[in-house]
Amino acid sequence: MDAIQILLGAVLALAMLLLFKPLLRGIARALLLVVKPKLTKEERLQRRLMKDAMMLNRMLNAMEDAPSHAAELRAMAARA
Repeated sequence: MDAIQILLGAVLALAMLLLFKPLLRGIARALLLVVKPKLTKEERLQRRLMKDAMMLNRMLNAMEDAPSHAAELRAMAARA
């Protein structure tokens, strides 16, 4: 009798979880946005530009022995 009650309780809990899954997912997303808010378009653009500039600097440092490539990369960096 106890095993049947435990099994019935587990099935009922699973059914409730499946029924309220969209609500629970929405609550989880809302809590995530409270902890880690989305970046604005401007912030995302600035972050992307900074990442591009850092990549160009790494490429420049890697090509110190090839002056023609370094000059080309510097010109690209000036435009970015």
